[in-house]
Amino acid sequence: MRVFRWSLAAALAACLAAFLAYRALDPEHRQLDDAARAQAPGRFVSLADGVTHYEAAGPDTGRAVVLAAGFSVPGYIWDSLYHGLADSGFRVVRYDYFGRGWSDRPDAVYDQALFVRQLAGLLDSLGLRTPVDLAGLSFGGAIITSFADRHPGRVRSLMYFDPVFNTGRPLPPEERSAWAWNVHMVLRGGSDAMATGQRSDFLHPERHPEWADRYRVQQQFTGTRESLRRTRAAIAVAPHQEPHLQALGGDPRPVLIVWGRQDPVAPFEDSQALLGAMPRARFMPVDSAAHLPHLEQTGVVVPAVVRFLRGEAGGER
Repeated sequence: MRVFRWSLAAALAACLAAFLAYRALDPEHRQLDDAARAQAPGRFVSLADGVTHYEAAGPDTGRAVVLAAGFSVPGYIWDSLYHGLADSGFRVVRYDYFGRGWSDRPDAVYDQALFVRQLAGLLDSLGLRTPVDLAGLSFGGAIITSFADRHPGRVRSLMYFDPVFNTGRPLPPEERSAWAWNVHMVLRGGSDAMATGQRSDFLHPERHPEWADRYRVQQQFTGTRESLRRTRAAIAVAPHQEPHLQALGGDPRPVLIVWGRQDPVAPFEDSQALLGAMPRARFMPVDSAAHLPHLEQTGVVVPAVVRFLRGEAGGER
């Protein structure tokens, strides 16, 4: 009996220690409420699925350009293009997807339908009912493709920056349940690895020493990692987007494709498949740039985007 009691006490102590370690290591220690949002730049709007954070710059009468970010980095990932287009007279909007940045983390399926609904609701709330220019970075390429497929009359042009599309892939074991994901992210260092891993999007990460710390801001809010897991789960079962890309490629609307030659996330050779689906697109390969060419080669990319939007000829294909 005494051995049993000692064993039980040891087991309870181990559980308590694990619980305390989990609480101490868990970066999600804050609720994303009004007090937290008071620290954020920009504005907020309540949409059908929750509150969305966005920023707008440039003249109110300027041509509207909307920037859709990557898989997990919030809207600040567009810094150089956002400010560059606003300074060039465009009305520019960038926003945080649900589950990222300062937007809500709804208890929902994080599939294309959710993100298309969010974007449509945001445009409605801003009174942008005439066609807009849409830019999608990485995973944002999948979102603007889905949006243009479902709302073709609301899109004036499409701009793809190192896009990643829905292709379907099996989930690794650590992503197949919330429990496994939490263990991986909290107890095995996954959250910190995700933050520091964002630097691999740059060819020269040493030039962006603040990048990981900017990413960690969103990681303190409850629901962030589960939102990301649910997004990955939705991608794993999503149909391939090639038919949509081919349909959009047959449309006369202008398309610009920008791709960093040294991209390790969306390899440069993947651009050939997209160009095959969109043969009329203007193509801009960017030297000395990885996954974020607009940040690494701002002086090259921003003027090229301005030329594209203004319908001017440039050095792109």
